[in-house]
Amino acid sequence: MSSACAARAPEHSTLDQLERDEEGFLLDAQDWHPGLIDAFAAEDGLELTPERREIIDYIRSYFESNFSVPEARVLLRHMETIWGKDRATRRYLYKLFPRGYGQQACKIAGMRKPRKLMLDV
Repeated sequence: MSSACAARAPEHSTLDQLERDEEGFLLDAQDWHPGLIDAFAAEDGLELTPERREIIDYIRSYFESNFSVPEARVLLRHMETIWGKDRATRRYLYKLFPRGYGQQACKIAGMRKPRKLMLDV
């Protein structure tokens, strides 16, 4: 995390201290820090399994490098690389995030709400 990012969102900040939209997405992805993962997941009623954490970590890493959210097809290629073809499917991704990749995984990873939820298509 960059020093600017750390200055904007101290590790002790909580969800209620950050600006969010009506659906709970952060208004500024730079406010996110790893300490928020548990609170976001709990809010969505998700247990943070290693697979879910891997997806969230990948989204953050991709965002830090590309300043954008990876489309689902990009994420699926990553999943195939780490887990193999059998688990690199949209069905498995929906099993991990039942409300959708854009609606849950991106929210937990601290992204703004995607303008188009084409991430889930």
